[in-house]
Amino acid sequence: MLSAARGRLRRLDPHETRRAVAGGAVLVDIRPAAQRAEHGEIPGAIVIERNVLEWRLDPRSDARLSFTRYDLDVIVTCQEGYTSSLAAAALQDLGLHRATDLAGGFRAWQEAGLPTI
Repeated sequence: MLSAARGRLRRLDPHETRRAVAGGAVLVDIRPAAQRAEHGEIPGAIVIERNVLEWRLDPRSDARLSFTRYDLDVIVTCQEGYTSSLAAAALQDLGLHRATDLAGGFRAWQEAGLPTI
C-alpha cells in the first residue's frame, strides 16, 4: 500500500519543501498534538490532524477550509514520512492532483537543520 501510494507522488526533500512553501505551497502537519509537543513544529505549517484531513481539504466538503481547491499545492508531513505518503495519496484520490509529501517527515526537516519551534 505504501509503495503504491509513493509511486503516485513526487516526494519532496526538506529543502525542496522549503522552496515550495516559499513559492506558495501549503505545508500540512498531520501529526497528533502529543507528537508535535514532544518533537516540535515547522513554522508556518498548518495543523490538520490525520483523522480530519480529507473532510477539511476536500473542495466539495461543507467542512472544507477556505483555501482548499483542486489545484492546491499541498505538501503533507508526519513524523517520519510514512503516514504522510498515504495521506497525500488519499488527497489525490479526492482530486487534489498536486498533493505530495515531505520525504522523511519532520525528522528529516529537523536533521536538515531547517527551522523548528
